[in-house]
Amino acid sequence: MSVPYLDLPAQHHPLRDRLHEALDRVLDHGHFILGPEVGLLEERLAEYLGVEHVVTCNSGTDALLLALMARCIGPGHEVITVAHSFVATANAISLVGARPVFVDLDADTMCLAAEGVARAITPRTRAVVPVHLNGFPCELTGVEALCREHGLALIEDCAQAIGASRRGVPVGSLDLGCFSLHPLKALSAVGDGGFVTLRSGEEAARLRRLRNHGLVDRDTCGAVGLNSRLDTLQAAFLLVKLDALDEALARRRENAALYLRELAGAVTLPVDEEDVVQTWSAFVVRHARRDRLVAALAERGIDAKIHYPVAIHRQPAYQPQPALAVTERVTAEILSLPVAAEVSLEQAEEVASAVRAIVAEIDG
Repeated sequence: MSVPYLDLPAQHHPLRDRLHEALDRVLDHGHFILGPEVGLLEERLAEYLGVEHVVTCNSGTDALLLALMARCIGPGHEVITVAHSFVATANAISLVGARPVFVDLDADTMCLAAEGVARAITPRTRAVVPVHLNGFPCELTGVEALCREHGLALIEDCAQAIGASRRGVPVGSLDLGCFSLHPLKALSAVGDGGFVTLRSGEEAARLRRLRNHGLVDRDTCGAVGLNSRLDTLQAAFLLVKLDALDEALARRRENAALYLRELAGAVTLPVDEEDVVQTWSAFVVRHARRDRLVAALAERGIDAKIHYPVAIHRQPAYQPQPALAVTERVTAEILSLPVAAEVSLEQAEEVASAVRAIVAEIDG
C-alpha cells in the first residue's frame, strides 16, 4: 500500500463544487483585491479562534514580518527564538534588520523554554518568538511573564497550529499570533496566504495599512509598507475550507491517536499532554537511526518526511552561531509520519506496522 504524506487532490475533491461556486462569485463581482470575502474571512477566523482581530496577508512569512514591523522592531534589536523551525521564522526577523538570538529547546516538547529565554535577554531584546511546531502549543506561562517584566513583544509563530490550545487558551491569543495558510497546513489556501491575530483595534488598523503599501487612502502613504494583501479568490476558497476544518482536525487526531497507541516502545513519541489540544500538523517521532528508518519506509511506499533536518543556526545564511545541544540532537533523530486528514485509518495502521517491523530489524 502506498501512503503519500499529503494528497491535495483528495483533500479538495469533496469540496470541489463549493470551491467552483466560490470562484464564480469572485469572477462575477470582480473585486479581486481586498474584496468582500477578505473581510468576511477575517471575521470568521477571529470568531473561530476566539481572538479580537485578524488581519490577513499573503503568507505566513509576511505575517511574521508585519507583526515585527507593527512593534517597530528593526536594526540594533534582538529577537529571541528557536532554531528548530522553518527558516521563515528567522528570516522575518533578519528582514526587518534585527538579529535572531537562538535558544535551545525543551528536550521533551521540542519547544522554547522560559529558562533559555531568561538567559538570553539583553538590553537590545525587543521580542520573543516561540514556535508552536507540529501543531503542539508551547507552554508560555513563564515566557509571557518574562515579556511583561521586560516590556517585550510576544509574537507567537502559529504557522502549524491553527486550532491548538493549552488550558483552553488558543495559540495566538496572548499578544500577536502569526499563522500560515500554505498548502501544507491544516487550513490551507489554494496557493499561499497568512494572517495575524491581535487584541488592539488600533494596531489591527495599522497592520491593514502596512500590508497595503502603508496607504492611509488611495493617494496617501503614511508609512513604508508591503504589498502583502491576501487575494480575494484565496479568501473565498478559505471560507469554504474553514467550514471543513474541524472535521479535518478530528481526522488528524484519530490518526495521531492510532500512532500513539501502536508505536509505543518502538520510537520516541511526541508529547501528548492532558491540558493540551493539538492539531497534529505533523506527527513527529524520533529514532537514533532515523535515516535508515526513512529509507526503509520509502522502500515500502510510505512517504515519511524530515521537518527539519538542518536547524536554522546551522544554515549557511546564519553562520557562525553557538552550538545548541538539544536542538542538534533532535534534528538528527526526527521524522514525520503521514497524519493528514486524507490518510485513512487503514493507511495509518499500515504505517504503524511498517515502523514497528523496520525498527525491530534495525534495533535487533
